[in-house]
This record gives sequence, structure tokens and C-alpha cells, in this order.
Amino acid sequence: MVRLLRSTGVLAVVIAGIAFMAHVTVNGQAAQATKTQPAITFAKDIAPILQRSCQSCHRTGQMAPMSLLTYQEVRPWAKSIKQRVTERQMPPWGIDPHVGLQSFKNDPSLREDEIEKIAKWVDAGAPMGNAADLPKPREFDDSDRWHIGKPDLIVTSPKHVVPAEASDWWGSYYVDAGLTEDRYIKAIESKPGKPAVVHHLLTYAVEADASGDTNGDDSADAGDFLNEFAVGKNGDLYPEGTGRLLKAGSKIKFDFHYHAVGQETTDQSQLGIVLYPKGYVPKHVVYSKQLGQPTEPLDIPGGSTYVRSDGYTRFNKPGRITAFQPHMHTRGKRQCIELIYPDNKTEQINCADWSFNWHLVSVYADDVAPIYPAGTILHVISWHDNSPNKANPDPRNWVGSGQRTIDEMGFAWITWYDMTDEEYKAEFDARKGAKKTMTTAAAQPQ
Repeated sequence: MVRLLRSTGVLAVVIAGIAFMAHVTVNGQAAQATKTQPAITFAKDIAPILQRSCQSCHRTGQMAPMSLLTYQEVRPWAKSIKQRVTERQMPPWGIDPHVGLQSFKNDPSLREDEIEKIAKWVDAGAPMGNAADLPKPREFDDSDRWHIGKPDLIVTSPKHVVPAEASDWWGSYYVDAGLTEDRYIKAIESKPGKPAVVHHLLTYAVEADASGDTNGDDSADAGDFLNEFAVGKNGDLYPEGTGRLLKAGSKIKFDFHYHAVGQETTDQSQLGIVLYPKGYVPKHVVYSKQLGQPTEPLDIPGGSTYVRSDGYTRFNKPGRITAFQPHMHTRGKRQCIELIYPDNKTEQINCADWSFNWHLVSVYADDVAPIYPAGTILHVISWHDNSPNKANPDPRNWVGSGQRTIDEMGFAWITWYDMTDEEYKAEFDARKGAKKTMTTAAAQPQ
């Protein structure tokens, strides 16, 4: 028995020794790997990301709850930043990065490697690093100036008082545009009076009838979409030869989402418009309309998840889509758009995760904006989630189509302009040639 115990003791010592040597070896390898990989620091790695994708909102006087301009401001929020970016809650951008087109003029989202870099930085203790590595502080445009140039027409919303403490407020104001004849818009910009309380602002042109009445339609979706205020966005300047029609007698609908910031604030926002000369008609008229309305009324049972609806709109002329904005209400979950071509081939354009808190317009880069021949069908696919979740006001009840916030919708705001058959063919051939050139160049031996 004694001999057995002694043998067991020797064996235990040997095992312990092997484990210790393995531990030393592994730790030595880890230390060596750490030596070869430079540390991720705020100054060198994180600050440039925040400058590009976060600081437009996260600074004094803007709508975000905290400033993220300096290391001292960022450090207390490091763990929260990691959580929000890894869950892709921030920066707000609903477009699925794994589906469809990925080149936009207004994309603030982070790449996968940037998200990983932020996560590793936080896990390592969020070090500052060498201050000499900090990028030059970002300079922000004066919010008082018009970025589209001097407007020919300025339409001002009524004053709205946001209490110091209150629930978020969604609502609309209608203001006469003051036009007595049809005019075409060359550039347009929405400018909040107090950006800190304006979560978002959408503007629409609402055509009045002969009596000046807007037909009593005070829904959140009436009119033709004009422009969106989003922090960091400096207005829309339409390409030369394109423009939006603003009809005589039209009213401007200001569609607001206000939120309280701890002190009573009075906002009065403006819409600035640069017009083409009187009598000028641009070569291409830009349209923004609700397309892909569900073919059947929405039918969303209480407690249900991922209830699908489909809508279709046929384009009778060739054209180019310049922007996409999903629209649903509080139970909206996700929306996809695809094009069904006359030869029955289908192309997925984009999918977007939906949040009622963020009404985001995605503006396509010029070289990838979808083009299509006459007879193409836009297919809009929407999913709603009526299960218990923090966005759902009451998962027990059935929900159908309607104008109220507690009702549901499922369509897309699409901005596009028509082309001639010749223009479409020329653009199609140019893109095909560019793609072939890029492929050939990529295949060249180094």
C-alpha cells in the first residue's frame, strides 16, 4: 500500500511538472505573439473610427446623449460602446452588410474588422496609447449655414416646445410652400433649429386640391417624400439635369420625431430649396413615392413572429433607383427589395433590419445605383414581429393595416427617375464594360 502511494505521488509530481512546462510554453508563445502584434490604442486605432462614424451625433449640441470627441469622454463608455457596435445597434444603419448592394453615399456603418478592433481594445482595458498618434480633431460645419448654397425658398415650421422631461413625440405640421406656379427643385436641405431635440425630420410635398385642402389626410405617410434631416447629412444636390417637381399650391409637411434632453427647448426648423429658373424643365424628373404596398391587408396575429407580406410595383419605363427607405411601424422587423426583370430573372437589391426609432434613407452611390429596363417589377418583402419584445406596445392583440402608430404598414419609399431606352442601354453597356475591365485588371499577373 505504501509502495502504491509513493508511486502515485511520483506520478502526480511528473504530471504537475508536465502541466507546468506546458503552461510556461503556452504563456511564452502568447507573450511572443503579443510582442509581434502592436497593441490597439485609442489614439492610433479607435479615434479615427469614432471621428468618421460617431462624432457627427456624439458631440455637444447634437442629439446623442454623450460626447465622444476625446479619450476622457470616451473611456467611461468603453464597455457600452463595445456592446452597441458588436450588436450593430450603433452607428444606426439598417442595411444588411451580407446581402445585395453595399456602396452608398451616406453609409456610417463599421466594417467587421473595425468592430473586432473596438472589441479587442475594450477587452485590453481601453488604453489611450501615445497622444502623438491622435488624428487631427474633426472640424464640423457651422450648423447655421446652408450647405446647398443660398436657398431661393425657405419654408419654416411652427415653433414646437419640447418639455425637459417627456415621452418622445411623433407628429406633423403643414406649411404652405408659397409657390404660385410649378417649379423644379435643384437642391434641398432640412435644417433643425435645435438639433439636440430633433431625433429625425422628414419633409414631404403635399399637393392641395383647388380649394387648398390637403384632403384631411394627416397620416404619417401622406405626400411625396422630399428630404430627410440626419445628423451629418448636408442636404441633397441633384445631379445636373435632374430635379424634383414642386407644384403650385403645395404644402410642405414637416414630419418630426422629438425627444427631451433635460431642459425645455423650443425648436423651429426650416426647409431650404434651391430652384431651377422659371420655365426650366430638367431632363430627368426625380420621384419619391410609396411603392410595393402589400397586395393583401396586413394580418398579424397576436404573439406571432416573422409574418411576411409582399408588394409589387411595375416600372413602365427604364430607370434608375437612387435611394431606398423601408417603412413599417413598431412591429416591423425586416424588409427586402428585389427587381424582377422582363426575362423573369431576379436580382436581390438590399435587405434592411427595421427600427421605428430610425427612419433612414439609404442613398446609392452613382456607379451602383440599380438600373432596370421597362417592364421591370419591384418586389417589396416585409416581415413583422408581434411577439413580446421591447418595441412592441401590446403583443397580445391582432394587428392590421392602418395609419395609426399602433397599426402597421409595409412598403418602401423609393426614389428614382425614368430613362429612355437609349439611355438605359448606354448605361448598361458602360457598367458591363467597367466590370469587365476591373475583372481583367484583377487577373493580371503581378
